[in-house]
Amino acid sequence: MILNEAVALASQVGLEGLSIGSLADRLGMSKSGLFAHFGSKEDLQLLTLKQAQARFFEEVFSPALEQARGLPRLKALFSNWLAWVKRDLPGGCLMLAASVEYDDRPGAVRDLLVAGQRELRGAIAKAIRIAIDEGHLELHTDPWQLTFEIFGIVLATHHDFRLLGDARALERAGDALERLIEAHRAAAPSA
Repeated sequence: MILNEAVALASQVGLEGLSIGSLADRLGMSKSGLFAHFGSKEDLQLLTLKQAQARFFEEVFSPALEQARGLPRLKALFSNWLAWVKRDLPGGCLMLAASVEYDDRPGAVRDLLVAGQRELRGAIAKAIRIAIDEGHLELHTDPWQLTFEIFGIVLATHHDFRLLGDARALERAGDALERLIEAHRAAAPSA
């Protein structure tokens, strides 16, 4: 419960704005009581980021893994990710916000964030490689390039939906993914 509240608060004030004091106020707890849980602001930031990453995995990746290998799984991953953008926290996706907040700030929080983003990109590229292996995408498809483009669609969607309030951003994202897949779809075997 404490970490979920920390994630919600950090989505609004950023990881740097998150403090034991601000979290204690939000929870109606004493600072000393929370300090016993975390020890330092950096510990609080790290555990909050880990909690957000775990929620992302549970809500976006885990359900997609239940889908058939290849394009069904890749499309489910993308769909779940858009749902995450739509319903996530009041301040938006904590990992996306933190990536701007910590892009050039060295330290343990940045290291954890970078590791999580690399793992995310690797998992997307793996899903694309599986779609190639399953014959859903052309053999010459570059999984890392396609990962880059899919990530770009999600970033644009987050920006337009959350910042600009564009209600069509999610629909546009779906259309963009379909065009991207069509550009790489493997030809149907001839009879």
